[in-house]
Amino acid sequence: MLHWFDSIILGIVEGLTEFLPVSSTGHMILTNQLLGYGQDTPEELKSFEIVIQFAAILAIAIVYRHKILQVFGLGKAESTKSLSVDSLPKRKLNMIHVLLGIVPPLAVAFLFRHPIKDLGFSMQPVLWALVVGGIYMWIAESLYDGGKIKRTAETMDDITYKQAFIIGCIQCISVWPGFSRSGSTIAGGMLTGLSYRAAADFSFFIAIPIMTAATGYELLDSLDQFRNGTLDIGFLLTGFVVSFLVAWIVVVAFLKVLQKIKLKYFAWYRFALAALFFLLVVR
Repeated sequence: MLHWFDSIILGIVEGLTEFLPVSSTGHMILTNQLLGYGQDTPEELKSFEIVIQFAAILAIAIVYRHKILQVFGLGKAESTKSLSVDSLPKRKLNMIHVLLGIVPPLAVAFLFRHPIKDLGFSMQPVLWALVVGGIYMWIAESLYDGGKIKRTAETMDDITYKQAFIIGCIQCISVWPGFSRSGSTIAGGMLTGLSYRAAADFSFFIAIPIMTAATGYELLDSLDQFRNGTLDIGFLLTGFVVSFLVAWIVVVAFLKVLQKIKLKYFAWYRFALAALFFLLVVR
């Protein structure tokens, strides 16, 4: 039976990890293991995870609301104050950039959805993905900081179609649970010449349509759970609110201190987490 405490824990985990380069899917799988669900995850819990993921989508959409309007031709010409995610007046980011960034990973995820679910959503593949993804991020940042990559895009509005497409292709590897969608796109963006901030902004921005599509697909698979009323509304609302608030705080805080936080710190965290689970949990 699901407990309200599980709702709070999972909401916090989803909100904390969805947009950081540490893999929210991997953390949710590992958290389910610690909560005692393991491979036999209740259908109610799967539906609950859809709800809290939607809460994270809503949080990031609010942060990037001005840029969303701009892409659809509805934004104002002047930049916003406080958290600025659309400060360059050239306004070059458009729907083509977004499509180039999201179509490759969505196509791969759809085509290989069954093998991914059958083989990927268990603990050991997630732990190995944490390690491999951490190494990839470390190498990308080392090349970037070492001056071996020419920086050509300071903000999202400087991104070219070629860069958006390459990032979209690199993002395909994130269908491996535990690798991290945001980690693959931020590091991939830096490898293609984006600034750290531009890479993070683009990663978060294209997460909105990607997560909306993924969540919508999972929702269709779980409609019976919602129709039958087998889900506790209080349980759902608790997780939704917690996930929304934590995700919003994490994204705003991360963007404000972005230049001070290196990818290698997240890589070290991934290595440490994988090592702990290999030593203490995996038998």
